[in-house]
Order: sequence, then C-alpha cells, then structure tokens
Amino acid sequence: MTLVIMAAGMGSRYGGLKQIDPVTPHGEFIVDFSIFDAVKAGFDKVVFIIKEENYEVFRETVGQRIERAVKVEYAFQKMDVLPAPYTLPDGRTKPWGTAHAVLSAADKVNEPFAVINADDFYGRDAFVKLHDFLTEISSDSTKSHYAMAGYILENTITENGSVARGVCEVSGGLLERVTERTKIQENNGQVQFFEDDVWHDIDRRSVVSMNCWAFTPDLFDSLRGGFVDFLANLPNAKDPLKAEFFLPFHVQSDIDAGRCDVRVLETSAKWYGVTYKEDKPRFVEFIKNQTAAGVYPDGLWK
Repeated sequence: MTLVIMAAGMGSRYGGLKQIDPVTPHGEFIVDFSIFDAVKAGFDKVVFIIKEENYEVFRETVGQRIERAVKVEYAFQKMDVLPAPYTLPDGRTKPWGTAHAVLSAADKVNEPFAVINADDFYGRDAFVKLHDFLTEISSDSTKSHYAMAGYILENTITENGSVARGVCEVSGGLLERVTERTKIQENNGQVQFFEDDVWHDIDRRSVVSMNCWAFTPDLFDSLRGGFVDFLANLPNAKDPLKAEFFLPFHVQSDIDAGRCDVRVLETSAKWYGVTYKEDKPRFVEFIKNQTAAGVYPDGLWK
C-alpha cells in the first residue's frame, strides 16, 4: 500500500523549503514522522511528488534515510507537461495545484494509496484508519469509494496567525461538501473565519479536511478528465496565471456527480504544521515529549 506525499510546494509564508527543515537533533523533518507512522500502520511504499530540480537535495536529505525501511519513488510535478492542445500560458509561474500534483504520480501508483502534505504532522491514528479503510475497501463498478481523515478544527489552528481549512459537511459518515475557508483563527476565545470583510463565528468542533485522503487508482482517470476541463475553462478564471486545480474541489465535483463517495474517518489526533516560523518550536517540543514517552524512538531510522 502506497503513501503519496505532496512535497512540490515552497512555503512562502514560512520563508523556504519547509519540507526539509530539521525538527530534531538527528536532522529529521516533519515528513519523517509521517512516514514512520505510515510504515507502522502498514504502508510499504512512499512516492514523493517534488519539483524535478529538488530531486538531489530531497533524495539526499529524506529519501536515502528511509530507503532501508520502505520502498521510495519520486514523481515530478511539471508545469509545462500538459494534455494537447494546451500549452503553458505566458507568464504562468504558479504550479497547477494539488489535484495536478497527485495526477503527476499516476505512473508510479497502481494500488490503493493515501495522500498527505509533506509539511503537516497528522498523527498515527490517521494512518491506521486510512490503511484499514484501504484494506477493507470493496470493488464497485457503479462508483469509487474514497476516504478522508477528518480533523477537529480546534486541533488544527495556530496561535501565530490564520490558517486555511476545508470545513466539512458530513451525513451518515459520508462527506457531503467541503467549503474552503481561507482565513480562520481564534479571536478572543472564539474561532472565526473571515469573509466579505467580516469575521464569522464557526464551531470549534467542526470537522475539517487537512488533505489527508485515501484513494483507489481509478482516481487518476477522473483527474485526467478534470484537468482537461480545468484547462478548457482557464481563460474564464478570475486570474488565469494563478488559478489552481485543487484536489478537494475535484473530489467535490465527483461527489456531486455521483461518481464517488467519501467516508469521513474522524480522528481526535492533534495536527501540527509549520505554517509560520513561530510554529516550529511548538512542534519540536511536542516531538521531544513524544520521544520521552516512547511513542517515537530517539532517531527514527537507526
């Protein structure tokens, strides 16, 4: 079973390639802990989606370290490799988005797989639930069956600024809708989102998506068609040079069309990330405590 890791993005707010920023004295990164947890849960292959120009540094710093524990492959997200008759628009420098990133791994994945961000810590419980779902999934010719780890909103925010989250509507354990809220933060003890120049209250116990998914390989055919549609409509976008093909939006379109359902696997795990530089010390302290408690060894890949 494969873990696909989206690692092609540069953290502009963080100020660098945050996926390769050490968080332990052994030089380990956030992604090391995700891989360690995934391997413990039963995943036996990792596919990194990266920029081709980052291959050497990524393999030297991450890949070679974990190759003894799990099979490792690399997929490159390339902006200029587009289906005919489309070509890269003049002036376009922004990557095509998370759905395109996953599509970039299509020739590396022929089995059920999970998808995560490289710069997020998800907790072992999420990987266990995704693995169990993918192990038990049954074939169905009428629609695809996917899953998403659902996090409690208050477990995913930072005191250092606002975050973007996909707020989920769930019915009968299935995802009905994901609404992207691009600016969520806690103000005076109340979690709120900003829209139309106004702060709105939101339930801190809301379920949110953190780009932690479980898919079957038939997703790739759906993504190919979705990307063609995205490119066809690009001239009508508000900003064609910045519009992105987002994974949650594509999954939503498949739900609406009846092409798939998505089981929401709720987890009480605490999410950690380094959206801002000030977030790193908190995560470093968390890992130190987890190591002292025996959850992680002192040196993951010794």
